[in-house]
Amino acid sequence: MKSLFSHRTTSHLLVAGIFALPMAISAQTASSSQESDWRRANDAVGSFKRGHADVLNWEQANPGASTTAPGSTMGVAIPTAEAAVRMAWTVHRELVRPLSKLGPQNEQLIAEGRWTELDPSLQRRVEDADEVLEVAAAGRKAWIEAVAAQQVLKHQRDMLDAAQAAFELGQRMVTVGNWSKLQLSPVQLAASNARMNLRRAQHAATLAQSNLVKTMGQTGLQAGFSLPDQLPVIPAQPMTEADLQKRGDAIRNQLPDAESLRNRANSRGAMNAYMAAHALAQGSQGDVLKTREFITEETVLHYNGMLKSVWDLLDEVRNQSQATVDGIGAQRDFWIAEADLQWVLQGGSPDSFVSLGGAGGDAPAAAGH
Repeated sequence: MKSLFSHRTTSHLLVAGIFALPMAISAQTASSSQESDWRRANDAVGSFKRGHADVLNWEQANPGASTTAPGSTMGVAIPTAEAAVRMAWTVHRELVRPLSKLGPQNEQLIAEGRWTELDPSLQRRVEDADEVLEVAAAGRKAWIEAVAAQQVLKHQRDMLDAAQAAFELGQRMVTVGNWSKLQLSPVQLAASNARMNLRRAQHAATLAQSNLVKTMGQTGLQAGFSLPDQLPVIPAQPMTEADLQKRGDAIRNQLPDAESLRNRANSRGAMNAYMAAHALAQGSQGDVLKTREFITEETVLHYNGMLKSVWDLLDEVRNQSQATVDGIGAQRDFWIAEADLQWVLQGGSPDSFVSLGGAGGDAPAAAGH
């Protein structure tokens, strides 16, 4: 599956192309010499008309040109969820003993999120093993949320760039008498909405970083962590219901009756959230983004042939960025659902499960169980 980051780069470069040459705007507002203006505009915005092949070449020639979010260079790096889990463990000195009893192999499986490979009797045999798992789940989820929020923030900036470019173009059209203020109003509202969405994304990213700092025991010591550009790719196939049911039965055989009943109910909720989250993430990052990419590339080609206007191009930049934001939200929700399910299948009891109903950019919505 193609990286979500490549979709953002395409959008960013399209907007940059529009801003790079003022003739792209004058071509829409001038009443004369339109043929030459269009041609020069096309040279600018259409410079990436071959889509991702040209984008990759551009990235190789400009390795430092990618926009990064504030905080992406802050403090200590946490490159993976495994690193986040291990850092979270160090905050709790009382976990040194149970981690030692678990042994390096089990410790590695837990840190990597491969909990279904653990011995079902582990918690019964190792005192405080449940606390090791609870801290690991918290660290993993805090990292997932922070990476996703940072990812979304970058794309919200793209949408604001496109909306602002459209608004500036509309203002010039009003100035030269080609548009009325009424025609400008929807474009102005779109720019205002983009600014508000960016502010929401900034707030969500700040909250997620703050939660990660707190989970890692660095409050007052660290403003934030350096994180990867994107979440891990979701697996092509989810864990099967038969395997999950078998695992759940094995765990419940180790639990007291009261806990076993509660775990059975939790398992149903966690399994449903996991399966639904995988289907949504696969759909949003598969068919939706592929179709959106096709539309974007065709829009650029039609723009180059003067069959589409700069308005169409800017609209498509916004549409592609929004599809990518939605894909990030679905990807984030899957990994949260996966962490909750693995915890439940070790006898854990999360406070809530993701509802899968929120838009990308917000913290994952949760539903009680």
